[in-house]
Amino acid sequence: MTIISLLLLASLLPHLTFTGESDCVRILRVFHWYVLNNLTYNTISLSAHVNVGIVNGREAHYRPYMVSIQLNKQHICGGFLISAQWVLTAAHCWNSATIQCIVSTVLILLLYQKIHLNNNVQLIPLPKGGEDGTANRVCSVMGWGRQWTNGSPSARLLEAKVLIENKQKCHYGWGDEYIDSQMICVHGSGGSCEYDSGGPLVCGATAVGITSFGVLPHCNSHEKPNVYTKISAFLPWIKKNMRYVK
Repeated sequence: MTIISLLLLASLLPHLTFTGESDCVRILRVFHWYVLNNLTYNTISLSAHVNVGIVNGREAHYRPYMVSIQLNKQHICGGFLISAQWVLTAAHCWNSATIQCIVSTVLILLLYQKIHLNNNVQLIPLPKGGEDGTANRVCSVMGWGRQWTNGSPSARLLEAKVLIENKQKCHYGWGDEYIDSQMICVHGSGGSCEYDSGGPLVCGATAVGITSFGVLPHCNSHEKPNVYTKISAFLPWIKKNMRYVK
């Protein structure tokens, strides 16, 4: 039986370690483009073992909404809390074998029960109208990815500052694969790498994007900037499914 666990990064203080025992709840269901799939024996823990990486990043000390999605206790993707019972991530994190082309992907995970929110376990707001981020706005990315191409993860949570790229450069790098209405691309000296998928692109205090894809085998390519799913484009779908299950 395949087990996927989510480790919630609580206070993200240095040397925070995962006990593997405390405050666990099961994931109840996954909504993936109107397809409902039952999950079995999946957990979310309110402690954290922070094996994460961002290219040219710095240590992050407080990201209380961050989640690690794990397969057989191995990190595969990031995610983030958008309510006490919902985690937002990238759809290809659930079953990447079915992804045949580059697309914007959104996945919401419904937890079996609500988690207790406190100073160390919090939600991140989703965008409202016009909050996608203008070109050259400074934002942040964070996650569990490699620190460089084919590199190893960091022992601490890392984050990096990035700038929203203008549409022309996004299209120049990716051509028709870049869909402006559904995507945001960024540039900077630091950025996302493999296994950072599903984590948030944070502008101000708002999650405006979901880490989606970049060019392989190179992390944080200057020619093909990293691409994020534009959350605002999928807000109606997200809200509809969150209302669907009470």
